[in-house]
This record gives sequence, C-alpha cells and structure tokens, in this order.
Amino acid sequence: MNELIQKITASNGGVFTGQGTNTYLIGKKDITLVDPGPNIPEHIEEILKAGSGKIKRILVTHTHTDHSPAALPISQELKIPMFGRLVDRESDWEDETFQPDTVLNHGDVISTDEYSIEVIHTPGHASNHICFFLEEEKMLFTGDHIMEGSTVVISPPDGNMREYIDSLEKLKALGIETIAPGHGETMRDANAVVDWIVSHRMFREKKVVDAITELNRCTIDELLPKVYDDVGSHLHGIAKSSLEAHLIKLIEEEKVTKDKDIYIWG
Repeated sequence: MNELIQKITASNGGVFTGQGTNTYLIGKKDITLVDPGPNIPEHIEEILKAGSGKIKRILVTHTHTDHSPAALPISQELKIPMFGRLVDRESDWEDETFQPDTVLNHGDVISTDEYSIEVIHTPGHASNHICFFLEEEKMLFTGDHIMEGSTVVISPPDGNMREYIDSLEKLKALGIETIAPGHGETMRDANAVVDWIVSHRMFREKKVVDAITELNRCTIDELLPKVYDDVGSHLHGIAKSSLEAHLIKLIEEEKVTKDKDIYIWG
C-alpha cells in the first residue's frame, strides 16, 4: 500500500467476506498488526513472515470469526499483547478465543516513534466494533464498519442500526482521507463514502416505512420482498437481519409498534 502499511488478504473469501479478510501491518521497525483474521495456518505464516519479528501488538476491530481468531496463536508465538473489546450483547458470530490483554476505549491513542493510532468506538455492526485512525496517513482502518463493494450486515441483537448510523456520522469530524476496509480495496474521499452509506440506509428505511404504511399490519417475511425488491432473492436471508435492524430502529423512535410477530405503523 505504502512504505508504512502492508496489507495481507486471507483466503476466506465468500458471501460475507468478499475476497477475504484484510489484515494490516502498520510500521517499519515497531509494527502494529490490525485484524489478524481467521486462524488459517498459511495466513498466519504470511503475517509472521511480513512482520519479520517486528510485530509488537495486535489490534482487533471486533471479534467476529473472520477477524480475530488468528490473534491468540500469533500472540502466543510472538509473546505480544492483544488489544480490543468484548461484545455487550448476544452475538452468533463470536470468536470465543479472543480475550484482550488491554480493553480499548474511545479516544485511546497508541503511539510509537513512527506513528499514532487513535481508537474510535463505532458500534453498529457489532457492539464492540472499533475503527483505528492512523493520524500520519489520515487513514481509517474500518474493519466491518465500512466495506468496499458491499453494504454491511447489521444483525440484531448485537448489531444495531441506530448505533450504526450514529457511528458513521461520528467519522466525518476526523479528517479522514483514505478508508482501509476489512474487506475490499482502499477508498478515497472518505466523507463522500460515509454520506453515500448513510443515504443508502435512509433510502432503505424509507422503503420499510412505505411498505408498512401500505400493509398497515405485517410480518417481517411480508415486508422482506417489498423492501428488498431490488436485491436477488438468494440474498434475502442475509437482508432479513438488516431489515430487522431497521424495524428495531423505527420502534426505538416510536414510529412502529410490534405485537408478537406483527409490525404496525404508528
């Protein structure tokens, strides 16, 4: 990527992961490893080779099984600490092996002689999700908060749409120039990317509102084909989680009520 940053993509490509999970190594002499990815021996071997014995710490954006499982074996091999957070709510995708040596909080800064990394707490995709802002490059490592080539799945109860939108808006004050996502290629014009994502989510929410208004009383399965009529039916199973997240947001805003499995406008 540049002299300060190396990217290694794991061989775990798929519907949720695109080409695979991106692992980043920041620094030359004092390396910080961001999102070591899945516990795939070949991937770990490539990370260790790229690090050349200079990796000093591991940072994890969140503890889903495609981002953090390689942290523990690398930590044990190199005898280095792991940094991150644990989830606040129930989640089906958790890596139970990850236990941070240091819990990161919003605003924490990790500094070396080469660079400084600011911790930005960005709940939404996961309650423990954090992004890392590399000040010297004006680059944000976004994990699954922002992905290139795909929108992010928000899966309740750990995923929360209101928190996700709020976390996106928070990023615009940082002065980000480049986004380094957990999946896909780097993206320029960061604020324009954020604005597009927020606009897309609000477009989807309007479709939810329009569908409920039309049906008045409906189940989530009745809403799904109307709200995601522009998405292939083979992806509706994935989309259902984000639809539920939109509905929870509307309930929190007292725009929709729920009676057992029935959603009601107003």
